[in-house]
Amino acid sequence: MPVYTYHCDNCGVQFDRHRKFTDQPLTRCPECGQRSVHKVYASVGIVFKGSGFYATDHKSPSGQTARNDKKEESKESKSSKSSKSSESGSE
Repeated sequence: MPVYTYHCDNCGVQFDRHRKFTDQPLTRCPECGQRSVHKVYASVGIVFKGSGFYATDHKSPSGQTARNDKKEESKESKSSKSSKSSESGSE
């Protein structure tokens, strides 16, 4: 069930309530009893987790440089491993 924030225009109290989508919105204040309550609409925070968002979805130069750096590191590590294995195999 979603949590809705309500505000009373009469007494100024702000409170949260768990309500179903099918429930009618609250109209009466639990503090003063007046019918001056309305929902408070606020922005929702979004959190993107993982490293794939910037590299694949957000086409900015900053995302591309990080991706290119990782490719270069993996190429360097592969070349250093192959040169070590060829040196140890010739002995």
